[in-house]
Amino acid sequence: MSLSRTERLLNLLIALLNTRYGLHRSELREKVYHDTSANDVAFGRMFERDKNDLRAMGFEVETLTDLGWSEDDPATTRYRIGKESNRLPDVQLGPEEWTVLLLASQLWERAALGTAAQSALRKLQASGRMAEVELPAGVQPRIKPAGQAFDDILAAMHARHPVTFTYLAGTTGKEEERAVEPWGLGSRFGQWYLMGYDRARKAPRHFRLSRFTSAVTTLAREQYSPPVDFNIRAELDRLPELPLRTAVVDVREGHLLALRRRAVQGAPEQVPGHPAEGYDRLFVEYRDPEVLAEELASYGPDALVQEPAGLAAAVRRRLQAASSFSDAPVPAYAFADTRSRTARKGTSEDQLKRMLQLVPFLVHNQGLHIQDVAEHFDISREELEADLRILICSGLPEGYPDDLLDIQWENDHVFITQDLDLKKPVRFTVAEACALLTGLETLNGLPDLPGGGALESVTLKLLAAAGEEGLQAASIAGPQVAPADSRTHATVRRAIESGSQLHLTYLSPQRDAVTERDVDPLRLYSLDNTWYFEAWCHLVDGLRNFRLDRTQDVQPNGAPAAPHGPPEGGVPAKLFTANDDDTTVTVQLTRQGRGLAEDYYAERTAELPDGGLVAEIRFGNTAWLPMFVAQHGGSARILAPADLASAARDWLAASLASYDR
Repeated sequence: MSLSRTERLLNLLIALLNTRYGLHRSELREKVYHDTSANDVAFGRMFERDKNDLRAMGFEVETLTDLGWSEDDPATTRYRIGKESNRLPDVQLGPEEWTVLLLASQLWERAALGTAAQSALRKLQASGRMAEVELPAGVQPRIKPAGQAFDDILAAMHARHPVTFTYLAGTTGKEEERAVEPWGLGSRFGQWYLMGYDRARKAPRHFRLSRFTSAVTTLAREQYSPPVDFNIRAELDRLPELPLRTAVVDVREGHLLALRRRAVQGAPEQVPGHPAEGYDRLFVEYRDPEVLAEELASYGPDALVQEPAGLAAAVRRRLQAASSFSDAPVPAYAFADTRSRTARKGTSEDQLKRMLQLVPFLVHNQGLHIQDVAEHFDISREELEADLRILICSGLPEGYPDDLLDIQWENDHVFITQDLDLKKPVRFTVAEACALLTGLETLNGLPDLPGGGALESVTLKLLAAAGEEGLQAASIAGPQVAPADSRTHATVRRAIESGSQLHLTYLSPQRDAVTERDVDPLRLYSLDNTWYFEAWCHLVDGLRNFRLDRTQDVQPNGAPAAPHGPPEGGVPAKLFTANDDDTTVTVQLTRQGRGLAEDYYAERTAELPDGGLVAEIRFGNTAWLPMFVAQHGGSARILAPADLASAARDWLAASLASYDR
């Protein structure tokens, strides 16, 4: 959508909002579109697209017809937008309610729902000032959606389009093409599932996103209707947990301490013969073979599955896919700029949505410094001034100066004196309602949640404000965020609150070693139900992140934590902290794996024609990169430096050779 279309849509919106009886298409064509061409068909298509865009932004475009005439006659059909039907009702929140709402809005680490949550929060803030609140000390729970497939299915589900994808069936172990009408997305047993109607089988089915073996394709020309009152959480609660099984894995002596910790006692006669020289035989319990296969593939030649055969085949399939991708020709690419992938380039649709939030925010916050306004909307001053210049040129068609939006910021303080009925924020979109309401539901498992009954009260208020859009929140269910080890979580949290230093014994899988260190804890955060804490580590004299489930022991050592100031980066917290001596690695990612660019904070990216991308990522420890390539089974490969790319190929070749033998 070009900039001129952004202005046109804004003027169309203002015109439809400020008419009581409605405007004929011919009037809109002349006064808003200034279209004098004779091509009625082209104009009709453009007008229909614009109406659909306004509806997608939350505005209900009403169609009125003269008595006795049909809607098919443009000459007797009028259009308008009701001034109240599209507005977000006033939502009054107290400090404790704002606290839990802020936690809920920050849950989504990235992807479409993360943007939607922040947009919904700004709409609530637009009608008044947010109460001064203090979030729990150092606690940032987060949800990590399942990559690009999650975003693609979510967009298709909200637009009610079917999707197709290739799926590895758990019962047969074969890849199959599936065409599905998506009804809901939810997390269960630590995995994300799609629930929907399988067109080939003519029945509802569930699909685990980690078993997708292709990118998701949206059938944008087709529509479907989901079941009334569908609830994804209720459906997933009916799924039985997979049975517990035991894998037999030969592990190189002195390696893979994390896997050895999970090993159980097994019967030697389970597998005939003995492990090869230099290997130990371990017995590892698991439920889902694909989850364990992903882990074991990353260990390469250091781990060899003996039983069951299906698990061994799953590991070998991942290794072969990674090897084939690593040997493929390098595509032509060019980095567009130095902007981080996480700073998503804004579209014109984003700009228009932002401007519709900007006007009511300025109405209720007169005289703010222009830099404060820009920071509130997470944009630069230049981007904000571009928004303001469009706004002051917009207004009623062929109106007088008083019929234009009037905004002034010459002295760096922004004032608005004419708002043209844009002073109330637009009602929540489906994505915005889902992001906040699903986030609030997910917080139920967070220990020591502040506010007592604030979670329930703010949920009821948002449900009432969201209306029909809020009912669709039942199509998404987040994971449980309660930490598995509540004692360790509580110990770290108390140390953050009291400013105390901790002594911990920690297992590092990348270094395959157990170390002891003293740390100054800064904050706790999670990815789903996996909890981490960021701390200043005195052993390496730098910031590090530690998983709670890899912390073997943690106790206060009696010393106060050194003052380090608040953690940098805000929300979300970063798993990886860049250092000056890091190695810049060029990585190619498929469309399925492109989310890794955001996970590892790529500094530059280059789009590829097939939907994948090339990313420059900084790594402090490059020795584990072959494990990284193997783990992602054909979704990632190293392009440069050449020695790292060669090491990854050698690692994969040695891994495949161990299975071929």
